[in-house]
Amino acid sequence: MTLTGTIASPAATAERSDMRRIVWSSVIGTAVEWYDFLIYAAATALVFNKLFFPVADPALATIAAFGTYAVGFLARPLGAAIFGHYGDKLGRKAMLATTIVIMGLGTFCIGLLPTYEQIGVAAPILLLILRFLQGIGIGGEWGGAVLMVVENAPAKKRGLFGSMVQVGNPIGNLAAIGIFALVSQLPDSAFLSWGWRLPFLFSIVLIAVGLFIRLKLDETPAFREMKAKNACAQAPLVEIFRDHRRPFFTAVGLKIAEISYASIAGVFVISYATAQLGMPRATILNGVWLSSFIALFTIPLFGWLSDLVGRKTMFFLSCLFCAGFAFPMFALLETRDPAIVTATIVVAISCGQMVMFGIGAPWYSELFTARLRYSGASLGFQIGAALSGGLTPFIAAALMTWSGGATWPISIYLIGCALITAFATFMAPETARKDMI
Repeated sequence: MTLTGTIASPAATAERSDMRRIVWSSVIGTAVEWYDFLIYAAATALVFNKLFFPVADPALATIAAFGTYAVGFLARPLGAAIFGHYGDKLGRKAMLATTIVIMGLGTFCIGLLPTYEQIGVAAPILLLILRFLQGIGIGGEWGGAVLMVVENAPAKKRGLFGSMVQVGNPIGNLAAIGIFALVSQLPDSAFLSWGWRLPFLFSIVLIAVGLFIRLKLDETPAFREMKAKNACAQAPLVEIFRDHRRPFFTAVGLKIAEISYASIAGVFVISYATAQLGMPRATILNGVWLSSFIALFTIPLFGWLSDLVGRKTMFFLSCLFCAGFAFPMFALLETRDPAIVTATIVVAISCGQMVMFGIGAPWYSELFTARLRYSGASLGFQIGAALSGGLTPFIAAALMTWSGGATWPISIYLIGCALITAFATFMAPETARKDMI
């Protein structure tokens, strides 16, 4: 019996140790990127509404702060388009090294920003620019990190290995929430004066670590084969919108429900529970932290299950949860019981986000051929994230203001997002355990 190495199964003859090295290199590099992006989320609800948007009405200040949070998501499609283009033309490795530098420098500079009280309106403008830079970096990074693994993984284990790249998200979130929980123990005056800056400034160390790791990665076999055949796409986005619109819009739809739950349970709830319910911020941060810790184990579990039962089955089950839990989630939060609130956050993030988040990494990639994979998977993922993730906290805050503090419009919004993703799941092909082309 002989095995042939092709673009469809590039890792069929790869050494097991090489696959482990590829996976963990991508996980660590991605964790650094997500740390940089996610510390902004924690600071949005705890700091920026006070120091950069000091309007008289706290609700309006929160809406304004979530508006800059959304900018990072809205910039992600641009990053995906730019780095996806060059990732399909020049290779995955170079793009990964570039994005981690862009992301880290933007984060570090946020930690140096003067506040509104010090320089006036220039402060929120600079904050917005740096958040935009963060979005460019993470928008280009995700696709390259996933393809490094997916294009090396055997078909029968692509769900497991591809999902493991997404473990970088909870690792980054654990680091971000953990360091914010630590500095939030400071007295309020010290926390708002200089304590909040420390998580951002620490990113300069992580840049060096992540860059070192990524420079040691090899280019993927799929891209090397395309390069040898001179078959790389010269205008991948043109090809996608001309000839591959269905898989692209399917990828966008697959992202909607997952990122809406992530934004509500992991970001908006921090503001809602502290400002509206009067709960200690440490309780909410601990709930998000625990969710990320559990995700270290559930993400690869969901990826493994998707190799067994299929991507579609797992997505449908998660969509069903997203719709069914939309109203109970807020009812449970309103108990104000620390144990119930913590469990609610954990369940919402684990079943509403992490199922689709983990499985989405291989599935988005499997929807496109190798010559368009970086651009197609990245842009579909990031446009879905921008439409739902970036706007969801802003929309939720606005809906609460419109409804006089009621949460039922937010629940209806989450149900709508679940229906969109369920339709995209129905339209998507089943790709588990099948060769990529």
